[in-house]
Amino acid sequence: MKIILLQDEKKLGKKGDIIEASEGYARNYILPKKIGVEANAKNMNDLKLQKANDEKVAKEQLEAAKAMAADLETKQVVVKIKAGEGGRTFGSVSTKEIAAAFKEQHGVEIDKKKIVLPESIKSFGAYEVAVKLHPQVTGKLTVKVTEA
Repeated sequence: MKIILLQDEKKLGKKGDIIEASEGYARNYILPKKIGVEANAKNMNDLKLQKANDEKVAKEQLEAAKAMAADLETKQVVVKIKAGEGGRTFGSVSTKEIAAAFKEQHGVEIDKKKIVLPESIKSFGAYEVAVKLHPQVTGKLTVKVTEA
């Protein structure tokens, strides 16, 4: 019996895969637990439409991420931190502080988990910081650290 999987199943396959299962296994395990549905004409058409919609959504997300990356490269964030004797900083600048400063200065929210710091920022100056917007798109953001 042909089955279309509705969710990822470890031993069977990934969501959207069409698998061949024995009649008993399909009727007694897969169908009652809503892991999959029978691969008839209606369900095959639904699967095709769902895959087309998923591709469209993924393409839109990629385009939005590329636009956001281009927008980020033109912007700069100023983060102010306290300084001690000799121009040394107290602590370091975290991704949370960068995200909060960006939202405050530009009105756009960036998830702090998407900001990638190569090493911690512990001194004043300008730094290039990578922002992972999409698995295929990484933007560059200029962070300027000044004394408060």
